[in-house]
Amino acid sequence: MPRRSGFRDRQLPGGRRHRYGLGPGAAGAALALVTAACVGCTSGGSASAPAAATTPPAAASATPAAGAADGALLQQDYTTTIRRVLPSVVEITTASGLGSGVVYDTAGHIVTNAHVVGSATSFKVVMAGSARPLPAKLTGSYPPDDLAVIQVTGARHLVPAHFADSSKLQVGDIVLAMGNPLGLASSVTDGIVSAVGRTVPEPPEGGKPGATLPDVIQTSAAINPGNSGGALVNLADQVVGIPTLAATDQQLGGAAPGIGFAIPSNIVTNIAGQIIRTGHVTNSHRAALGVEVQTVMGPSGQPAGVGVAAVTPGGPAAKAGLRPGDVITAVNGTATTDTETLASVLAGLRPGQQVSLNVTKADGSTTTIHLTLGQLPGS
Repeated sequence: MPRRSGFRDRQLPGGRRHRYGLGPGAAGAALALVTAACVGCTSGGSASAPAAATTPPAAASATPAAGAADGALLQQDYTTTIRRVLPSVVEITTASGLGSGVVYDTAGHIVTNAHVVGSATSFKVVMAGSARPLPAKLTGSYPPDDLAVIQVTGARHLVPAHFADSSKLQVGDIVLAMGNPLGLASSVTDGIVSAVGRTVPEPPEGGKPGATLPDVIQTSAAINPGNSGGALVNLADQVVGIPTLAATDQQLGGAAPGIGFAIPSNIVTNIAGQIIRTGHVTNSHRAALGVEVQTVMGPSGQPAGVGVAAVTPGGPAAKAGLRPGDVITAVNGTATTDTETLASVLAGLRPGQQVSLNVTKADGSTTTIHLTLGQLPGS
C-alpha cells in the first residue's frame, strides 16, 4: 500500500507483549539477509544432432539466430501470461491507503493481504481495464498469515485467477509480480524465485502486532508499496503467491533491491477457502504454545530469553506446568533469546508435535519441560 512500506524495519523493545498464543503469528525472526529486522519457466530450443569431435558441445545451437528465436519465444510467453492473468488483478482502496487483490471466484471474492484491508470493512475495488470503483465488503481476515478476503458487488465478467501448487516451485523459476505499486494501475515486474521456505517477520502497524510468515517465497521481482495483495505469477498463467513484503536495508535506510516476499499459493487457497466457507479460519495449521510472552533483558541489557506473561487455561503450556514468570530459553535445543526467535522456531513446527523447552523458573532454577504443541487459534 502506498502508505505502508511493504517490509519495514521492526524494532521490538523489551517488554512488548504479543498475543498470538504464542504461535508463528507473533513477532517474527530477524532475517540474516540485509536487515536485522524486517513470485514456471519455459525453455526454447530442442535437442540437436551430435556435433563433430572438433566442434564444441552445443555450438550448433549457440548461434545468434537461435538465441533470437529463443528470446522471441520467451517474450511471447511474457506477453501471453500478462494478457491472461492481469484481468484477475484488482486495485483495492480503503480510507487509509491502496493495495491490490486477486479475483478468487465468480462470486466476487477477492483475496488480498490482511494489512491491505486493515480494520476496514468496506472498500472500493477497481477492476483491471476499468476506472469505475465498485463497492466491496469484508468477508474475513486472518492477520497471522496476513491474508484476507473481500467480496465485490456489481462486477461483470469476472476472471478468477488459476492458482498453482506452490510446493512445485523451484529456485530459478521465472515469475511476474502484478499489482498497483504506488497507485500505478496494472503494473508488472519480473524476476525469478530466489528462494523458497523462508520464514520472515512482518512489522507491527496501526497498533497491531506483527506476524511471522512461514514457507514464504523470496523473489527478485520488484515489490513496492501497493503491490501488496497482488499476484506473483508463473509463465503457465498461474498465481504462485501473493506479494506481501519488500526487504529493507537497515544500513542504507531504504528498500533492498531485488528482495521481496510472497505468501505461497497453497497457504493462500487453504486460508481463503476457509474464510469463504465459514467467514473465518477454523484450522490455522500453525503451532502454538498457548502463552503470552515478552522478551526478557539480561543484566547486560541484551535479550536473555522469552518471559511468560500469561498462560492460556487448558492450553499446551498450562498442561505442561508453565507459569507466568517462567522464562523460555530454548526450544528443541535452539536458543530463544527473544520473542522473534521463539516465533521463528514455532513457525517451523506443526500442531501435535512434541517439543522440549528449557525453562528458567522464577527462583532461578532451570528445568526441561516436554509438551505437545497446540494450534494457533483461527479468526
